[in-house]
Amino acid sequence: MPGTPADPAARPGPRALYASFDRFPSRKGSAVHIDRFARTLFDHHGGGLLYVLGGDDLPAYQREGDVEIVRFSRDEPRFMARALAFGVRLDALLQEHAGTLEVCHFRDPWSGVPVVEAGGPWSTVYEVNGLPSIELPFLFPRIPPDVLAQVAALEQRCLDAADAVVVPADTIAAAVRARGVPEDRIHVLRNGADLPPPTPRPAGAPDRYLLYFGALQPWQGLDDALRALARLTDLDDLGLVVCSSVHRRRAKPYAKLAERLGVADRVTWHAALPEHELAPWREHADLSLAPLKDCERNVAQGCAPLKLLESMASGTAVIASDLPAVRELVTDGVQGRLVHPDRPAELARAIRVLLDHPDRVAAMGAAGREHVAAHLTWDRSTTALSALYSTLAAGSDRLPAMPATPTTSASGPAPRPDLVPQTGPGTPPAADDAPGSDR
Repeated sequence: MPGTPADPAARPGPRALYASFDRFPSRKGSAVHIDRFARTLFDHHGGGLLYVLGGDDLPAYQREGDVEIVRFSRDEPRFMARALAFGVRLDALLQEHAGTLEVCHFRDPWSGVPVVEAGGPWSTVYEVNGLPSIELPFLFPRIPPDVLAQVAALEQRCLDAADAVVVPADTIAAAVRARGVPEDRIHVLRNGADLPPPTPRPAGAPDRYLLYFGALQPWQGLDDALRALARLTDLDDLGLVVCSSVHRRRAKPYAKLAERLGVADRVTWHAALPEHELAPWREHADLSLAPLKDCERNVAQGCAPLKLLESMASGTAVIASDLPAVRELVTDGVQGRLVHPDRPAELARAIRVLLDHPDRVAAMGAAGREHVAAHLTWDRSTTALSALYSTLAAGSDRLPAMPATPTTSASGPAPRPDLVPQTGPGTPPAADDAPGSDR
């Protein structure tokens, strides 16, 4: 690359770090977000260091121009043990580059605690897409309360110390505000979507189909979509296409549920499709479904589902749960319909009514695309993020490093051997569905 020293040892150290306890790249919504925000950080600072999870034959180290990518790939099935080991490796990276780093941007407490405990001269940005203390019980039903309390303490340590807390939704802003983060340190930078070009209809697509795409955590509500489909069996030409962002084996509990409901022959399953293969399914769907559950993760914490933005950007009308986080993105009757969560019968009725009015569905799809173009593009969000980095760089005051809380250490709570993911509908292992992943 022009201007890059031939000898790696001659290159200056990174000025910026982006750290996330997520596999990257992947088909998950979190990977889309990491790509956009990390790219903005590195463009702003002339390159940097990306520290993420590895696996699936991803290289432990690679360089792309001025960006170094370090992946943590320890084979450890216990979530907490792996998370804490991830932090130990990050601590070593921070020591190695302490002389050059100017800003550290992190997405989770496993990345954040080493950054704030190191007490370096860098600015800190905590990007809160989810709080593990709220999300972990959905993935690990037997997680002990004392471990959750320690995780919450780690989160609080990061919230208290970060120079800026970035969130994608007003509901999440309210959650961190309730944890004591001052208003002037909270920055709402919404998730975005690009407006895709037209694509041909997917080969083998049903005549009419509903679409669910994204991850399969229990709070996503795919089971409600299947139960709604079971109430629409009189619509002979209607199918449900599920494009999960995780490995096909994670869909097995839902496939069994479809069999019990008698709709297995109406469901088409795809897994981990690349964007160019997912885009046609999204564009040509009659309706896109986001039947989120009414639970603490979606309501008390909040969320910002990329599936809604990407569906609207494709010109596809949506039917989603009527939750505060959803109302930030979708207006009922304009870009789609909002229905009470956890009510498959009501979801089925909304689907039936809209399918009977294709002109209205087309108008909703067009309105959604216009809404995204005007208010919810990635360019809009990343421009605001770049401005935040400039503000932090211009500021002379830095929050001092704070002493560790008595209940935690720099590396967090001790790992527990019983934190092994449970199986069942919507409870996938954390390797592919770490807290904070949202699509």
